[in-house]
Amino acid sequence: MIPSFSKKITKKSLFAFCIKKAFKLILIVVNSMTNQERIKIIKEALGNSSDIVVRELSKKISYLFLESVSSDDKISDFLLKSITEWEEEKDLFPILKKEIYNSHIEELEDLNECYYYLASGYTCLFVNQEKKYFVIETKTKLDRGISESTSEPLIRGPKDSFTENHALNLGLIRKRIKDPKLRINEKKIGRRTNSKVSLLYLEDVAEKEKVDTLEKALEEIDIDGILDTGYLRDFLEAKDKSVFPKVISTERPDLCCQSILDGKIVILVENSPFALILPAILTDFFKSSEDYYQKNVSSTFSRILKVIAFFMTIITPALYIALMTFNQEMIPDQLLISLATQRSEVPFPTFMEVVIFVILFEILREADIKSPSASGASMSIVGALILGDAAVTAGIVSPFVVIVVAITSICELVFTDMDFINAIRQWRLLFIFSTIFTGLIGIVSAGLILIIKLASLEPLNTPYLIPYSPFNLSGMKDSIVLFPANKRKKRPDYLTNNQRRVKS
Repeated sequence: MIPSFSKKITKKSLFAFCIKKAFKLILIVVNSMTNQERIKIIKEALGNSSDIVVRELSKKISYLFLESVSSDDKISDFLLKSITEWEEEKDLFPILKKEIYNSHIEELEDLNECYYYLASGYTCLFVNQEKKYFVIETKTKLDRGISESTSEPLIRGPKDSFTENHALNLGLIRKRIKDPKLRINEKKIGRRTNSKVSLLYLEDVAEKEKVDTLEKALEEIDIDGILDTGYLRDFLEAKDKSVFPKVISTERPDLCCQSILDGKIVILVENSPFALILPAILTDFFKSSEDYYQKNVSSTFSRILKVIAFFMTIITPALYIALMTFNQEMIPDQLLISLATQRSEVPFPTFMEVVIFVILFEILREADIKSPSASGASMSIVGALILGDAAVTAGIVSPFVVIVVAITSICELVFTDMDFINAIRQWRLLFIFSTIFTGLIGIVSAGLILIIKLASLEPLNTPYLIPYSPFNLSGMKDSIVLFPANKRKKRPDYLTNNQRRVKS
């Protein structure tokens, strides 16, 4: 006789019931495995890699680690001493949990989780017939020590910089900001690398909307691996298409801390010595962390020089082409005669000799960056002096073009952010090509396009040209003109609602 049921069993519910029972059965089989069977599964999954080390201490206890990322000394000094004292006990698992001398020890049940811990320098410890197993931190040191920043050197200020050690980078932030409101939200991104990505901000300062937007953007990233902060930049800047960077990339922990105190958000990635700071606006690239370590008048003067250098490095070559080709009446007569005399033996039109020499200088700059430090300086001297002089002597370019391109390249050197420098390079070429047919009108047109493009950018809903467009009084005190610290009592209101910085 078939029993009656109060509820109708559907095919879907029956299938779910069978799957659930099968999964429980698999767990029972896995949990009842011996140490040798578990280790065999792990070794096969890792392709019997040559750096796998397995040791069976007794019939009850076995452990496994990867010698390429683990420290033999830690395993011998701390792990083995704890195990050998208690290996004869019957109820061994809870005893080991208490007696193993390690601050980083976890219990796991799923065997698939051990692969991440093994690659992170942990040792897997198995006790026969136990459902769970231990992972104990025994990682070796694979990172360089804290050193001085090479990409952002300072004359005055802290000399330390980030390294490839994620925990160490977090420590460099922690030692500067000892506020309990400092939040570090960690995520793992990358299907294969499982890289740690940390979001740092002050909970009572940073806008929650900006933090939520960033966290959502990070959660949506689906990629094989994250090896550096540069991998994240494309995902975070996807909405606003522009060559101008909307995040600041830095290896200076003091700059990150200044940004966090202002209400910005910092992103750190495991194995990367660079951090990302969001949101970034245009005036941020004219600042330096050193500005806050000296008198505000000196810092203001330095920032004004950078603004002048910014316009000169973009416009100077295009302006020379426009004046020599279309608007010669604007040049004083004596200077015009001198320039015409210099160009009399040059076979190329003005725009072509400028483009050739600009590209030549960019190649030299790229070679200088990529070359070892010992040969980089000598290469720059050879390229700038000998090649430049040879080009003038051979009549390929005029002497004044060498001066124009040299001024352009020198003005570019005052900036340290490579993304910002690359944006300048591309817009410089756009200005050059816009003047080939229309002269000064082309410069004005390209300038309008540049302003419109910059005004349209809104990283994390923050206008890129703020505090100038739209005008923001609180932001003006730390823009191109730097006010004294006692005058900057409030944070910029476009970054945070919690503005009070100095108690009055």
